[in-house]
Amino acid sequence: MRYRILALDIDGTLLDPFGKLNSGVIQAVQAARDRGLRVVLCTGRRFRSALPLAQDLGLEGPIVVHNGVLVKDIRSGRTLRGRYMAPALAREVVGLVRGVGCPMVYVDRFPAATDLLTERMDDCHPFQREYLDDARPYTRVVADVASELADDVIMVSTMREDAALAPLRERAQAQLGERVVAHSLQNKNYQGQIQEFLPAGSGKWQALAQLAAEEGVAPREIVAIGDDSNDVEMIRGAGLGIAMGNAVRSAQAAADLVVRSNAEGGVIEAIERVILKLG
Repeated sequence: MRYRILALDIDGTLLDPFGKLNSGVIQAVQAARDRGLRVVLCTGRRFRSALPLAQDLGLEGPIVVHNGVLVKDIRSGRTLRGRYMAPALAREVVGLVRGVGCPMVYVDRFPAATDLLTERMDDCHPFQREYLDDARPYTRVVADVASELADDVIMVSTMREDAALAPLRERAQAQLGERVVAHSLQNKNYQGQIQEFLPAGSGKWQALAQLAAEEGVAPREIVAIGDDSNDVEMIRGAGLGIAMGNAVRSAQAAADLVVRSNAEGGVIEAIERVILKLG
């Protein structure tokens, strides 16, 4: 089988456990590109924080960010496709999130210096404050995020211990149903869990499959590599789905192949020993 697209998650997949992109991974990705594969990063990250990694890899063209809500052009930063949350629904989600933590609302305003809106950072959980401290240059603190919402809402999220987020997920399921996509993810670069609420119909696989279709690429011609629950559909839907050795159980169960962990060069193994060998 000749593969045409290589879809790569970033955190927990491309990056090592310390959040570093090592030279061996860069070389492996370049080898895939030399063989004619289009490499598409598919990440839960913001465009602004994913962009330097895309540049380090020498990539151009589309990048899937915010778990598939946005597809951006790497070079220009232009939004190629966006699936936004209606302001009324976003306000409803914010109200639910306030029951357990401080809401963060991500917006699509690049290159303007605002990626997210939040309220008093002193009132946030310490896990979230740590994250917001790093994102401070691109964070706008407002009195009431619900009153600031427009037509560019990407998602609503909050961070804290998973035990405190579980009741939020139950209430959201009961109140919102399928009007949103809920992701609970391990916070690889910080502490605790991230609870995300995204627009219905969004996801890494949905964005990737549409992008591939527009380029005349069938799902069977896609290789996808990931490690977390937000990668499961992408791993399952691709012609060859690969899970990292450090992946959550659901990702490994969905995969055709499990490689070594990100601490052991799993992406290099996948590219050099599997993808390039198979073509």
